[in-house]
Amino acid sequence: MSACHGNPQQPAATIKPHGQPFWLLAELTYKCPLQCPYCSNPLDFAGQGEELSTEQWVEVFRQGRELGAVQLGFSGGEPLVRQDLVTLISEARELGYYSNLITSGVGLNERKIGEFRQAGLDHIQVSFQAADDEVNALLAGSKKAFAQKLAMAREVKAQGYPMVLNFVTHRHNIDQIDRIIELCIELEADYVELATCQYYGWGFENRDTLMPSHAQLERAERITNEYRDKLAAQGHPLKLIFVTPDYYEERPKGCMNGWGQVFLTVTPDGTALPCHSARMLPIEFPNVREHSLRHIWDESFGFNHYRGNDWMQEPCASCDEKEKDFGGCRCQAYMLTGDANATDPVCSKSPQHHKILAARTAAEQPVNTDFLYRNERNSRVFYKG
Repeated sequence: MSACHGNPQQPAATIKPHGQPFWLLAELTYKCPLQCPYCSNPLDFAGQGEELSTEQWVEVFRQGRELGAVQLGFSGGEPLVRQDLVTLISEARELGYYSNLITSGVGLNERKIGEFRQAGLDHIQVSFQAADDEVNALLAGSKKAFAQKLAMAREVKAQGYPMVLNFVTHRHNIDQIDRIIELCIELEADYVELATCQYYGWGFENRDTLMPSHAQLERAERITNEYRDKLAAQGHPLKLIFVTPDYYEERPKGCMNGWGQVFLTVTPDGTALPCHSARMLPIEFPNVREHSLRHIWDESFGFNHYRGNDWMQEPCASCDEKEKDFGGCRCQAYMLTGDANATDPVCSKSPQHHKILAARTAAEQPVNTDFLYRNERNSRVFYKG
């Protein structure tokens, strides 16, 4: 299945009520030294255009602040690949952003952390694949990554940053949830996101290999709650955030707090999106090289298309929960049904909810590690279509 699609002629946008973009995510690059099979980068990232220059990114940041954005995330790929990262952090601070670096830790070192702090970076989140080097290597495709992550997590803490860790959990590491939490305690973490894999991009291609069983998920949540209680009783400051996958819910989440309401992503080549996965949709999204962020946010077809509820089909159109969940995730609906306007099949009211039930059943099958890894060679297969 190819993620590539054309840009068909589309009608002019009807401007609909919307908020302001509080959170701006700058996906600086799709380059990454790791090859995690659940990466949310587009399948065809190898065929994307030239990355924005330093000056173009700074202009994006300036326009974002004018629109009201206050938080800026540096993401990727691996944002450390960008040689101008210190400059971008400094410019973000000058503009008044609260900035966050989302990194694997690979390519990080003591000097860089010091430079980032001096430039004004507020927050560093280090991602892990597992609580031991063997499983981490299996997922990341690097035997050296785990030791590097441990060292950099400790260095981030030593240089005065809050310790913020992210573990993507799935059927290959979720049974180690107690070991993961113990590692976080050992590292003196302040915040830990235990995020069960969400099935977009590469994660969707590897869903049958990654999705935990219902019993695995229940056990992991129970153990997490037990640790929460124990830590609270000890007065321990560690905060554990457990994120369940949509596939085990009966109602969809209110995706991104509503389409084009508070969140704006700019991809490496300048394409602007209302969420980081929206590029897969058969919609033409605008580019910051050609339009201002204000035009993109207020007037573009891509950002107005799913605002409000005029687009909704049944059962969403008459559902009394539509103002709560906004019909669910458009990307998930498109991946599972081929129709981006459909009710998110996660919802038990969806006529295609059986596809979610089938995925749950498949998750009860024996574990395998036949991953489609996220790398440029595999991406070029999708790019060629």
